[in-house]
Parts: sequence; C-alpha cells; structure tokens
Amino acid sequence: MVLGGGEADGTGCVLGGRDAAMDGALGALYGGNGATGSRKASGERSAGLGGSAPNVARWLGDIRTYFPSSVVQVMQRDAIERLGLSALLLEPEMLEAVEPDVHLVGTLLSLNKAMPETTRETARAVVRKVVEQLEKRLATRTRATLTGALDRSARISRPRHRDIDWDRTIRANLKNYLPEYGTVVPERLIGYGRAAQSVKKEVILCIDQSGSMAASVVYASVFGAVLASMRSIATRLVVFDTAVVDLTDQLDDPVDVLFGTQLGGGTDINRALAYCQSKITRPADTVVVLISDLYEGGIRDEMLKRVAAMKAAGVEFVTLLALSDEGAPAYDREHAAALAALGAPAFACTPDLFPDVMAAALEKRPLPEPRPELRP
Repeated sequence: MVLGGGEADGTGCVLGGRDAAMDGALGALYGGNGATGSRKASGERSAGLGGSAPNVARWLGDIRTYFPSSVVQVMQRDAIERLGLSALLLEPEMLEAVEPDVHLVGTLLSLNKAMPETTRETARAVVRKVVEQLEKRLATRTRATLTGALDRSARISRPRHRDIDWDRTIRANLKNYLPEYGTVVPERLIGYGRAAQSVKKEVILCIDQSGSMAASVVYASVFGAVLASMRSIATRLVVFDTAVVDLTDQLDDPVDVLFGTQLGGGTDINRALAYCQSKITRPADTVVVLISDLYEGGIRDEMLKRVAAMKAAGVEFVTLLALSDEGAPAYDREHAAALAALGAPAFACTPDLFPDVMAAALEKRPLPEPRPELRP
C-alpha cells in the first residue's frame, strides 16, 4: 500500500513477486473502482473485484494466502460493506471460500430469507463452525462462574469449614470483637450452600433482532444455549422486532436459534417486554436481560412502566446496549438515561464480561463496571 504500483508512485521502489501479489489483493478492495487492480492509462490507480463470482473467489483465496486470519476477516467485512458483495454469499462455492467469523454469520442471517436451498446447508455449516468456536471459548468459564454464583446465593447457617463465607461471618460477629486478643468470636457462621439440582434461578434473554444488533444476536444465542444446559437455571430466549418470537424450544442447538431469527425490520421493545413479563412466575428469582440499542418504535412510557413494575416485584433487570467485541454502539441516550434512573443502567458488554455480569445479577449485587469505551 505504501510503495504503490506502477513506478512505485514516485518512491523509486518497485514491488515484485509476493509483495506485488499482496499489493494487488489490497488494491482490488481499497484501490478504487475497477476490475483488475491495474493502473489506468492516465497512471491513476484503479482496482476492484467487479461483480464476478470467479473474481471474488480468486481474491478470497489470495488474501487467505497472504494475510493472517484476523486480517482476512476484516478485509472480507470491508468487501461486503464497500463493494456490495452480499448477494454473492448466496452461492455455495463462495461460502466455502470465506473465512467464517461472527460478522459473516450476521450477514448470512440477514440473507436467510433470500437464501436458495442449494446454499442453505453450506451456510448452516459455516454458522455451525463459528458457533462451535464461540462455545469452546465461552462455555466453560460461563458455567463455572454462574455455578459459583448459584452456590453463593444459597446461604446456610451451619456450613462446613470449607464452605464458610468469612467476610459475611466476620461482619455479622463484629459485636463479639475481643480487643485484648485482637480477634472476633463467631457466634454465628454464615456459609455457602451447595446448589441442588433443582432450578434455582430463571433467566430471560430478550434480544433485539434489528439489523444493527447482528453480532449481539449471535453471541446471545450461544450464551442462551450454554445457560440452558445448566439444570439449575431455567432459560428462556425471546427475539423481537415489531413481532415477538419465543425460541426457547430450540435452545439445545444455537444454530437453529440463529436461523430462527430475522435480522432487520422495526423495533417494539414494549411488546417484547410485555411477553417476557407474562412468563415470569418467580420474580425474586428471575433475571431479565434486555439486549437492545433502545431505539423504541413502540410505546416508550409503557416500556418504562413495565421495567419499573418488574423491578418493584423483585426482578433483576439488566440492559445491554450490545453483546459484542465492538464497544458501545449508536443507541437511544434518552431511553438509556430513563432506564438508569429506574436502577437498570444500560451499557455495552463484551462476551468475556458477560459471565461476570450474569453472576452479579444472580447474586443481586452491583454489576461489574464495563471498560470506559463500553459505557454510554
């Protein structure tokens, strides 16, 4: 990119071999409007991929040869956005050539309804590969973190030594402090209970499936499947635009969940929360997680009243503006401020932070602070 093409853009250096091929691959995407990556007669750089599937397939192979996977994913995303190549992803041979990642899955889901049957199985294979990678990365820590939270939430008064909650025990017995010995005599022990196999908590994931939330939908579906695999948590997964769809019955396979979504369309948060509210049977043991950029197309005041009513009943309400690695998205600041005033602050959450957020919600303690770039 720096040394350039023909006559090296005045640098006196000429690229050759592998370097020239890398420059051509970069130029095809970032170099201008053309089809070959060559220079026009006037000397102006010109490049592009055109609308040809063979050209794009060849280019996808080139960039996987010359660049690491993380760079390939960025270039693929840029190609889809800058050059309008989404339609080409409906061809099986194209899908087989791409490097799968969360953003590619989001694009495929947005094309789901237009996808021909000849492509659908290939698309599912691509989505499943990404889902399996995410589960491998996230599942073990999520289960361990939430199991610990559930254990700690079941306090007992006659714990075994290894189950004593020393912080709470000391606080409860400070009146028994003996200054001459510099110690506290504990009359009452407080300990962690062992979580039984019965359902201890209920979690409702309420996910906005508008187009801007694609990555959040992918991650939330994976986390929903992980939570559903824990017998002590009853998990419900609801997606919405202007309609509400309950995908709980498909939680045993997050790929089915993802293909049950329909990215794009309007947003009616109030309607979605009304449905979720109707499914709450044990408010004090329920966590509702709303994942949305809060651009409400429904009745704003009713939405806020529902959140206030749930919190008054004892529901833990968590608002995530995004569940992705991208940081805070564009969002409705007025709605975010209104929710914060109700005690449900809204912030963006990375997948790595999500288990800690859920553990805090299950234990009814303050949510962990997100990084500065994730705060509203």
